Amino acid sequence: MHSTEAATIEPTIRTNAFGIDLNYKDALGISHETSAETVEALERAMGADPGCRLMVVRKGEQRDLPGPAVIALEDGQRISIPARLPADLPLGYHWLHLDEAGDPVRLIVGPAHCWLPENLRTWGWAVQLYAARSRESWGIGDFGDLEKLAAWSAELGAGMMLVNPLSAPLPLSQQEASPYSPSSRRFFNPIWLKIDWIPGATVADVPQLESLGAEGRALNHSRTIDRDEVFALKMRALELLWLRFDKDERFERYCEQQGAGLHSYAIYCTLAETYGQGWHSWPTEHRHPANEAVAKFTAEHESRVRFHKWVQWLIDEQLERCAKHVGLMQDLPVGVNPDGADGWIWQDAMASRVGVGAPPDEFNTQGQNWGLAALAPHKLRAAAYEPFIQTVRAAMRHAGGLRVDHVMGLFRLFWIPQGMDGSKGAYVRYPYDEMLTILALESVRARAYVVGEDLGTVEDETRKQLSAHRILSYRLLWFEKEEPETYPREALAAVTTHDLPTVAGLWSGSDFARQEELGMKPNEESTQEIHQRLKKMADVNDGDDIADVISQTYELLARAPARILTASLEDAAAVEERPNLPATTCETTPNWSLALPVPIEDLMQAELPKRIARALRRDK
Repeated sequence: MHSTEAATIEPTIRTNAFGIDLNYKDALGISHETSAETVEALERAMGADPGCRLMVVRKGEQRDLPGPAVIALEDGQRISIPARLPADLPLGYHWLHLDEAGDPVRLIVGPAHCWLPENLRTWGWAVQLYAARSRESWGIGDFGDLEKLAAWSAELGAGMMLVNPLSAPLPLSQQEASPYSPSSRRFFNPIWLKIDWIPGATVADVPQLESLGAEGRALNHSRTIDRDEVFALKMRALELLWLRFDKDERFERYCEQQGAGLHSYAIYCTLAETYGQGWHSWPTEHRHPANEAVAKFTAEHESRVRFHKWVQWLIDEQLERCAKHVGLMQDLPVGVNPDGADGWIWQDAMASRVGVGAPPDEFNTQGQNWGLAALAPHKLRAAAYEPFIQTVRAAMRHAGGLRVDHVMGLFRLFWIPQGMDGSKGAYVRYPYDEMLTILALESVRARAYVVGEDLGTVEDETRKQLSAHRILSYRLLWFEKEEPETYPREALAAVTTHDLPTVAGLWSGSDFARQEELGMKPNEESTQEIHQRLKKMADVNDGDDIADVISQTYELLARAPARILTASLEDAAAVEERPNLPATTCETTPNWSLALPVPIEDLMQAELPKRIARALRRDK
């Protein structure tokens, strides 16, 4: 990347050789020019191009080579080829040796599209796991609750369940509430563990568990979830059980399978606990995983590093147990906390001094900075996409499907230089064709379909490419102006999302009133339009019982031909508050921290969820 000469991506968009869009259109269709100051800052953030020996092709694609070569296949076989890639190369991650002296080229062969069964036509609940507490929960929904919900869903005829991101936050006493700002997208939060499921977790063996469990269950009396206290209780329980753990062949196999990724993650967790904060504030000698001081620290803290590996193994075992009833759809956040594990481990592939966000719109005139780290496109290629591969593979583990949050991020992301507000950001392009090929490869191997959350400003080429790769689109009743019968078949259709009003919140006006109370200046015209459209399409009236309104709303959604339909547990419980109110803080709103108003045992016996299930069943 040496030239800044502009190249045209679309007739109206100009992009320089660094992949920075020199102009863009916002959500309102207003054109913006990228300032020279922003371009310069983003180019600095990307750093030098480290060079790359990589080739990504689709199965059957033949490509000319400089001369005869040898391919070391993923399974260990070696084949000699002429100066052209053969059409019958197997799918996988191979090595191409063009000459004996030079470094090999990473050769990735992927399928034409993602895995998508032709007969896929199902429905399921969208679950905020933290909110779905049972009477046995330790203050937060856990894998025990997830299994109960999954078994219940199967009985109702569901075939899938969409779960909020289960990703690990920083392992600190103050727990991050948002599941969309994880420390790592490859490993999971110990807070989800069902302590009773852990081998040896009996009061007879560990008497302290009785008082810890009582403290945990006492937290259920408050509807607001205290993650810090839950985390403290569960970590105390885990440490007691770790003292009793000897060895297990399954644990050793898991560690071997996860390899260096798990090892680095466990080291990060141990360092973060030691210093009580993210890696940018650690002593200099521990700020890079390759430093000799890190190896010394690891040797000195071998038991604690192994403890964190053990915790991840327990999570993996419990998640596999939950996945036996229906296909779980994992949710992949668009990025990670720059101070977290993935940011530390893959810092050489990250852009420096930038945050990921969104350009200005009618609700956020200064744009949004989500504070997430950005992978530099050329550095990602130079790493042979290993950060992307490991992330996607982990998200598809024990999953029947994958929701890719802000799927447009595979094509371009809005970068904001440090010290500038959102209005000074610009879009940066990613090598989407190669990334989609890798996503398809991992999808086929995991036999997991992919849904792309393509809400908001989406370029035509993006939708075209997603469709070509059999990535399902997203359709929301709140956003669609036409009848559900017009929705595309290749989609997941829902009424709302975690960031938008529930049916009860919209219908009662409480969601709008709450925004006004917080001084957010909500869009009254848009809210009224949705309200009136729902009245007409669902044939409901202002005086109707809220359970009838919710039920008829899902009967309306059921008319959509989309392959997948989802219903939120918040709607099943007639909850008025949405899980997350964007542009607010935890000081004003309990975002990601509000439990359902009833235990899931009661919800599973209630009539409204059954009515929703009858409406959405696809085998009627």
